[in-house]
Amino acid sequence: MYLYYILALVVIAVDQLTKWAVVKTMEMGDQITVIEHFFYLTSHRNSGAAWGILQGQMGLFYIITVIVVAGIIYFMQHYAKDSRLLAIALSVILGGAIGNFIDRLFRHEVVDFFDFIIFSYDYPIFNIADSALVVGVILVIIITINDERKEKKRHDKSAHGDRK
Repeated sequence: MYLYYILALVVIAVDQLTKWAVVKTMEMGDQITVIEHFFYLTSHRNSGAAWGILQGQMGLFYIITVIVVAGIIYFMQHYAKDSRLLAIALSVILGGAIGNFIDRLFRHEVVDFFDFIIFSYDYPIFNIADSALVVGVILVIIITINDERKEKKRHDKSAHGDRK
């Protein structure tokens, strides 16, 4: 199980290293074109949550993050022991949550820099921690759907078998 905590630490390290590089090498608002009209590295700060909601609510974010981190650790210890994919999903969520928590704690804002324009929509700027959170949550949703399907099949088989 400790390997999954190492995965979370890797996510945190990569997140913090990339944010440090942005802060040290780019001024706020600076933009580097990676793929014209599609992908840019843009130095941005966010004192809120996703899409800039709840700006300046640091106390709320501290409380929520502590609860989320505790919940993830609980789930990893109690439910992810039998599922490698669930353990990986929870690990990247844990890393992402702590990565942004570190920013909020020490900078009082989150450093964002991935800037995509998708079909003329300028997607909100994000970072490695945000990406880890999204990937982890998507994996948890997929795992939950698969588990529900398996349970339904088991239930259908046992119900069908009882009729014979």
